[in-house]
Amino acid sequence: MEPCGSSNLDFSYSVGAHCAELGTTDSEVIWGIDLLSDMPEKKSAKSKENAAAGGLQSIDGAMVLLRVLASQMGPTPLRELARACSIPTSKAHRYLSSFVHAGLATTDGAGRYDLGKGAMEVGLAALARRDSVNAVGDALPEFVARTGLTALVSVWGTSGPTVVRWQRAAAPVITSLGLGTTFPLISSATGRAFLAYMPEVMTAQLLKRELSQIKRQSQLALGIFPEGGSSLSQQVRGLIAMIKEQGYSTVDGRFIPGLVAVSAPVLDWQGEAELVVTLIGADPALISPESQELKALLEMTKKFSISDGPK
Repeated sequence: MEPCGSSNLDFSYSVGAHCAELGTTDSEVIWGIDLLSDMPEKKSAKSKENAAAGGLQSIDGAMVLLRVLASQMGPTPLRELARACSIPTSKAHRYLSSFVHAGLATTDGAGRYDLGKGAMEVGLAALARRDSVNAVGDALPEFVARTGLTALVSVWGTSGPTVVRWQRAAAPVITSLGLGTTFPLISSATGRAFLAYMPEVMTAQLLKRELSQIKRQSQLALGIFPEGGSSLSQQVRGLIAMIKEQGYSTVDGRFIPGLVAVSAPVLDWQGEAELVVTLIGADPALISPESQELKALLEMTKKFSISDGPK
């Protein structure tokens, strides 16, 4: 393994020289990464301007390695990390040494690395500042213009799925739905998405109440589960499994005459629904797996999701 001082200049001199060149102090060198010592010591003013406009290549490379480290299931050998980043082992070692020094990574002394306390602190700070409702809400106008359909955003409230954002299309649908509307779990696309992607402890009470009502009304049960046969609880489990497999939920015109709806969740880091985005329209083709509007919905929710959902 190449030692850190194998470049033309030793570590302390290279940092000092580049600090002088860049007009910074040693402490301002991000994580003390000495990768600049691998570059030519003298640069033209134009090349410096280009670097400032595009960022530091050494920092970009470090971030790639940090993301790869975060994607591992646990402590990972140095060589595997270097291979995953397509960089020399010596360069990966320098990056990781800086991460360890900054608290972003840890090493077990056997050449294996993992995320450190500093990485956890950064991640938790980012999560605390996450405002997915407003972020998705701000994107709704462009999304509705793109799809030509009315869209809504719902969160889990005290009474279940509740509409908190509503963006009408140029050709609005005629419906009594609006801000503050609450949806049932089983017979709405929005509710079904929450049913599949919320912790069972959160949905259990509302689900129990809805199933009791369905049992008392056999025609209602037939409308929701037309295949019949197995018990209601088994059919609910089958519905949840199907939604998780395809990543979205739908309902047809049996629930709101003349309207169809398709919903997909925005997921947090645990794979649970932070919110659900729903498209509603009159054309049954909307809920077809080949629907372009459905594909646009899945692209949008994936963009704002932290995880890809439960494995």
